[in-house]
Amino acid sequence: MKPAAREQDSNPKQYVIRGQTVTMPCVVRDACVATATWVVSSGAAQALLPGPELQIAEILPRRGLLSIACIDYRDNDLGDYNEVSVALFVRKRGKRRIVPYVGTAIDMMRGALPTHILHLPVDQSFTCEAGRAIWGFPKTVDDIDFDTTGDRARCIWNKDGHTVLKLTLPLGGHRDLPEQTLRTYSYIDGALHETRFASSADGMGVHLGGVQIELGAHPIADELRSLGLPKPALMSMWMGNMRGRFEAPERC
Repeated sequence: MKPAAREQDSNPKQYVIRGQTVTMPCVVRDACVATATWVVSSGAAQALLPGPELQIAEILPRRGLLSIACIDYRDNDLGDYNEVSVALFVRKRGKRRIVPYVGTAIDMMRGALPTHILHLPVDQSFTCEAGRAIWGFPKTVDDIDFDTTGDRARCIWNKDGHTVLKLTLPLGGHRDLPEQTLRTYSYIDGALHETRFASSADGMGVHLGGVQIELGAHPIADELRSLGLPKPALMSMWMGNMRGRFEAPERC
């Protein structure tokens, strides 16, 4: 899909998508999020990164982290839609080295470990066009069924007439998550950019075990198999009410 954004003003930054102005920051007022995280081969994960500027953040020798998040954006500047995020935890090459492995784990728990999104399917076309044009996110319009009405979150992602994955995770939690600033890297016109996303939540729960994933007959499912899935997840997280703000991307 060809980007259709046009920056109108530098402060605040504005973009026009299909005749509708999107002003930065893009605000999320209400969403629920179910996320599972796996330990994967850092070598296999590195092979999925699109450029040399990023490297997999290792939590153990030759081991990195993969997350799959299912999101229901109920009130968002870009609309009401479902989304699946498949992301790897990364660092920019040349950044000051930290304490190996332990530092990666601490940064992940603090929300300070950046990500690179491999796939970001949504089920609405406007947010797809905006995400690609503004942030360089790899959004596609696919079939996503995300059900949180029972005692578990259930997500099915279908693409090109095939199932990519079926994921179920535990629901529930009573913790509040104070606002933290997350970062993700993407490429816009071949150049690396960083996007900051401030988020907070209530109704949060962290769970060990209970994640079930099935992979289908799609090339993206095979990509996940190359990382060792399906296998038990390290952990999962549920956020019953997430709020956030996406800033404009900045070139690195």
